[in-house]
Amino acid sequence: MNAVFVCFTGTGNTKRVCEALADALRAQGHDVRLELLRADRPSPDVSDADRLIVAFPVHGFNAPSPVLKFLKTLPVHAGGTAYLVRTSGEPLTLNNGAVRAPVRLLEKKGYRVAGDFHYVMPYNIIFRHSDGMASRMWRAVMRRADSDAAMIATGAGSLPAVGLGARAAAIVCRVEHPAARLIGRGFSATDACVGCGLCARNCPQGNIRMEGGKPVFGKQCVICMACAFSCPKDAVRTGVLNGWRVNGGYRFDAPPASDEEVCSYCRKSYLRYYHRSEETVEDTD
Repeated sequence: MNAVFVCFTGTGNTKRVCEALADALRAQGHDVRLELLRADRPSPDVSDADRLIVAFPVHGFNAPSPVLKFLKTLPVHAGGTAYLVRTSGEPLTLNNGAVRAPVRLLEKKGYRVAGDFHYVMPYNIIFRHSDGMASRMWRAVMRRADSDAAMIATGAGSLPAVGLGARAAAIVCRVEHPAARLIGRGFSATDACVGCGLCARNCPQGNIRMEGGKPVFGKQCVICMACAFSCPKDAVRTGVLNGWRVNGGYRFDAPPASDEEVCSYCRKSYLRYYHRSEETVEDTD
């Protein structure tokens, strides 16, 4: 079985999850290729894929616009099997609305969308999770990776129910796609910027260019937050979203948060998610 992951990632959370699943599939004896959706790379050729896995972070309860653009340009592949892999900063069912457009586009191209895997990874916008929370999120990924990979290999799986609330949230928040281009024009760098160019190199949209040793932000932003999150000097300011800016990577090898240390925000949802992931391992032991 040949699996091809097509992954859009900003700060690396979704890529990290894909790599865990890819490693699990390889360990099970399958061929795997991971392709990144980036403006500086050609659109991935997935014609040889027995399993197409489309992976993305949830942006405002929707799939990011580069993912939808890629799916619209896919050649027809009647009888193909596809999966979705989503990451988000919280395990709310409102995030299920993000599957609707990708599923519709894949089905138009002849694919059977056999399943969806939703993983929680730490925020790169809104607020910073503790390293303990990030570590427990990553532990949940690793505990699910083998069983989820086996489902992909066998063509098993299911799609989540998308309730009225999730549909409404996705419709209302779809304004983020055009708004992101305008909001991104308001990004800037402070005097702390040392002109290293990391933001320009990281940007999956090719939206940042360096002029006079400083970043200039263009009109193709999708608010992936790679620039602000990864800046070694915390020099990027994100315009009207600056109050939600998160800077610096997480320590995924930190001691995982205990139940008592789980944050108060969406606490019950996080605990349910963690416990389900931990039960997955117990069931397969």
